[in-house]
Amino acid sequence: MCRDGSRPRVQGRFMKLSKLLSRELVIPEMRESRRWQAIMELLDGLVNAGGLAAELRAEVAESLREREEQVSTGIGSGVAIPHAFSDHIQEVAMMFGRSRAGIDFESLDGRPVHFIILFVVPKRDYHMHLHTLAAIAKHFTNADVLRSLAGAETPEQILAILDCKSCRSAASVAPSLFSTP
Repeated sequence: MCRDGSRPRVQGRFMKLSKLLSRELVIPEMRESRRWQAIMELLDGLVNAGGLAAELRAEVAESLREREEQVSTGIGSGVAIPHAFSDHIQEVAMMFGRSRAGIDFESLDGRPVHFIILFVVPKRDYHMHLHTLAAIAKHFTNADVLRSLAGAETPEQILAILDCKSCRSAASVAPSLFSTP
């Protein structure tokens, strides 16, 4: 469920990340500087903001750890997308964090991560997982979006950037996050 009460559009339409986030679900400057601690900072923020039930924290933390042990979710271009599945949620839960200093995520391109999008999806809805990944990729392959996010000062500015229609244009100006150098 989107923060405004509507469902995110995922069938033939672009999913707006800004609809899944609110001011409370954005950390404009993360405190943690190491990968696992940064993931836990985001997970704790998600729980504290009411985006995920506190009793699901341990389950989701274990799922996130298992995923990170398979391969880093640092996908390159300064972006990481740690994600997990849960049988106990009905809708996507998401938290965004930015680190100006950068965090070593053992990313595919070897560069530090500055933007982390943590999300949890219902285990029964794998298509929602794919749509969420596609929405993230569409935003975070755009060099203008990355530059704007790097300069944003407040959660409201970050949300406005993620809501910007021109930022979601199919004509991306940055190389694909999924390409290798």
